[in-house]
Amino acid sequence: MTGEMVIDILSGILLVAGSFFCFSGAVGLFRFPDFFTRMHAASVTDTLGAGMVLFGLMLQAGFTLITVKLLFIFAFLLLTGPAASHAMAKSAIHSGHLPKGKHYACDMPDHVNDTENSGGAESKR
Repeated sequence: MTGEMVIDILSGILLVAGSFFCFSGAVGLFRFPDFFTRMHAASVTDTLGAGMVLFGLMLQAGFTLITVKLLFIFAFLLLTGPAASHAMAKSAIHSGHLPKGKHYACDMPDHVNDTENSGGAESKR
């Protein structure tokens, strides 16, 4: 096996694994019961999946300007993905959309810690 063949195999494995993680995150959007679990499934798996796909593409590109650009994209995803998920979860809590289950009520701030609404936004309807 030559070095080029090894790089092709490794990048193929990373591309397939990254695609699998992105697909499993999409399945989680449909399978999980409430907003917070869906958001968690999508954010974690998409960050990991996109990272694997980007590293697979970096292996294919070699050490060029394209690799540097892909590294910047990966760093941007690592910084903005978790921050965006945290901001969405915090705004959902402050708008009254609480996680399902009464065990979450003690962790909420006082202005949203309403015992009538501890079942989530779906219980209002």
